[in-house]
Amino acid sequence: MAEVAYCMKCKKKVEMVKTEEVTMKNGRKALKGKCSVCGTGMYKILGK
Repeated sequence: MAEVAYCMKCKKKVEMVKTEEVTMKNGRKALKGKCSVCGTGMYKILGK
């Protein structure tokens, strides 16, 4: 299932590729991946 997140460079919601779930310093989970259009690194903070 492709995750959709907001790309700051493209200024629109796009699909993320090469996603992996990571834990940030504050303990919250996030998805880290790349924009399928421009290749910029993206984060999507997940719910608790």
